[in-house]
Amino acid sequence: MILKFIMRLAHDLGMDVVIEGVETQKQLDYLANLGADKIQGYFFSRPLPVPDFKKLLAETNYK
Repeated sequence: MILKFIMRLAHDLGMDVVIEGVETQKQLDYLANLGADKIQGYFFSRPLPVPDFKKLLAETNYK
């Protein structure tokens, strides 16, 4: 309930909600259903050195 309230408050204030530390599909699904605007964590990738990060971005067509 606390997370839902904080996310609703942020959205009511016109802010995006960024969730960090997502490690499982279950967490991702739950947070996406709550309305998180951006989600990051080990589920997507471990921390990377800059050259590896640039390579990942190039391979996935993110800008």
